[in-house]
Amino acid sequence: MENNNINLNPSDKYPKPPFPKQEQAVPGQEKLMQPLADHGETSYKGHGRLKGKKAIITGGDSGIGKAVAIAFAREGADVLISYLDEAEDEDAEHTAELVRAAGQKAVIVRGDIREEAHCMSIIKHAVQEFGQIDILVNNAAYQMAQQSLQEIPAEQWRRTFDTNITAMFYMCKAAEPYMKPGSNIINTTSINAYNPNASLLDYAATKGAIQNFTANLSQMLLEAGKGIRVNAVAPGPIWTPLIPSTMPEPEKFGENTPMGRPGQPVEVAYAYVFLAADEASYISGATIPVTGGRISI
Repeated sequence: MENNNINLNPSDKYPKPPFPKQEQAVPGQEKLMQPLADHGETSYKGHGRLKGKKAIITGGDSGIGKAVAIAFAREGADVLISYLDEAEDEDAEHTAELVRAAGQKAVIVRGDIREEAHCMSIIKHAVQEFGQIDILVNNAAYQMAQQSLQEIPAEQWRRTFDTNITAMFYMCKAAEPYMKPGSNIINTTSINAYNPNASLLDYAATKGAIQNFTANLSQMLLEAGKGIRVNAVAPGPIWTPLIPSTMPEPEKFGENTPMGRPGQPVEVAYAYVFLAADEASYISGATIPVTGGRISI
């Protein structure tokens, strides 16, 4: 039988570096990326795995968060998209449009998750709009590459920790009272938790902390009888707006993987769907690596 799939080799499925030289202001915009990222806009097909569920995704405007929002919606979930500021309005609105096009409810909430009051507001908004919270995806993150310890400003260190791990604590604490048995939390850690990039000292440290936070919170909630599962996804180099806006030489990004290319956001999305689905009911405290073959142990 003839096989019409021309992308059987995963190494050749998406563009490989070198990419065009490019630079963006933080946090970056999708439309300026070369090549454009694939979030599953035309490729992700849902199968009702999350039908009737209500999800919150921080950093849901672009990159991995956007791909997860699209996948969740096409699997039957309503989605609240949390994002930082006006620079991301266009991307957030586009993500919401794709959620609605899948027949699901989309809510967008702008604001800084480094503030505990805002995290509590996100949860309150979700409960008001959806009536329940079944899935919390803590995905928002900040990074900025620096080549030496002396180049890392104290403000950058604080911002990275406040965004990546402290806000995760705020979100989980605010959401827990509204999450019933069978609900779940999915945190985005990174290959940097296992194999840290020397230019991402503060970022990599937060990703290691997320790994421990995930494992510990999983035990805490299950042993307390809450019935809430907590897991993580550890992406490798994924082509998102953060890369041309925070990393040196983005044209070479991802070439150090065994596949020789960065991953696309859509290639990460199914890991979140898998963990969020009821079929994964015996999985908690786990991390799924999506790294293009880079080893994460």
